Amino acid sequence: MQFVIAFVVGGLICVIGQLLIDFTKLTPARILVTFVTLGVALTAIGVYEPLVDFAGAGATVPLTGFGYTLAMGVREAVQDFGWIGIFTGGLTAAAAGIAAAVGFGYLAALCSRSGDKA
Repeated sequence: MQFVIAFVVGGLICVIGQLLIDFTKLTPARILVTFVTLGVALTAIGVYEPLVDFAGAGATVPLTGFGYTLAMGVREAVQDFGWIGIFTGGLTAAAAGIAAAVGFGYLAALCSRSGDKA
């Protein structure tokens, strides 16, 4: 049942993104930034963490989950290191995901041919 809940919640988040693409003039980049910022804002007001507890990967894998990870990292770093945690917490919490994205992006670039789209 946990897989079904994760699938439904993650799917609903993706449906929201698709609706934004279909019915607004927002670019994919702006939608990405909106989702990450929304994840941070919902975490700050205490709404997103219960959703993560309920849906697990369905709430942490989409882009709003990246915002959640950044916010939680900042929260923990501020508790441990004071105000300097504002600058270090988000990157520390998301370092593995960022490194994986860069590494797999590099591998994808090595396996493909560059060229202009005709």
